Amino acid sequence: MADRTIQGGDGEGSVDGIRTFPFPVELSVCGVGMQVGPMGADRTWHADAPLHRVHRIDFHVVMLFDEGPVRHMIDFAEYEATAGDLLWIRPGQVHRFSKTSEYRGTVLTMQPGFLPRATVEATGLYRYDLPPLLRPDEAQLTALRSSLAQLRREYEDTTTLPLSLHTAVLRHSLTAFLLRLAHLAASSAEAVRRQSDTTFTLFRDAVEKGFATNHSVSAYADALGYSRRTLVRAVRAATGETPKGFIDKRVILEAKRLLAHTDIPIGRVGAAVGFPDAANFSKFFQQHTELTPAAFRAELR
Repeated sequence: MADRTIQGGDGEGSVDGIRTFPFPVELSVCGVGMQVGPMGADRTWHADAPLHRVHRIDFHVVMLFDEGPVRHMIDFAEYEATAGDLLWIRPGQVHRFSKTSEYRGTVLTMQPGFLPRATVEATGLYRYDLPPLLRPDEAQLTALRSSLAQLRREYEDTTTLPLSLHTAVLRHSLTAFLLRLAHLAASSAEAVRRQSDTTFTLFRDAVEKGFATNHSVSAYADALGYSRRTLVRAVRAATGETPKGFIDKRVILEAKRLLAHTDIPIGRVGAAVGFPDAANFSKFFQQHTELTPAAFRAELR
């Protein structure tokens, strides 16, 4: 089966060098536009697919894990899945299998166009904003396993219905599974948003109390009990900037207030916002305002 190279998004046909593999129709039962079955060492979707190297696929993949942990890269972010977790990879996303992880569970693949447009919209098949790693609770997992098992039984039953009806039943069974999966994905995204809101609020309050002496992102993350990555995600989601940028902006604001509304010497202004060395404070202030502290004060007098 042929593969193709994705063109870059700059409109000039540049190539990013990452190969894209199409849906393996010849590997699916009766040539229908989906597959479902066990994950294992012999699983592949192309004879030359570099599963342990970065590549793209132009179809959907849903993996439900029976064991773990499994580390899997999607769009250059590493995800760790364990038993009962799902990974949902959408067409065009870059990903890579782990050489050191054993993939055990059930994998579903689906060709774009296999489901009608109304179903595609209802199930959010192209909601790239939703998280790829999904962690259902016990009741959700039981329902998802049951739905996926039913889909697998219909997929493997090629003798009781003619192909046209077999395909129609597969579409209905697949839709039922995907509706459950879409609900889980949307709920997970909302939970992440709420967590990010809480994380940012705690960070913002901590910065307000400590910016005069603490300019370290890692120190705030440690004090709040978050990883640096979690803090970066939360602050960026809330403000569009990095935690360091948020801290620096608060420091500059306080420095401007002191310069504008007091006659405190510039060296003491710097010390008041965490810069014991006046030269370092002047350099920091100028980097963020394009003015020296003295020039900024002079403009307001």
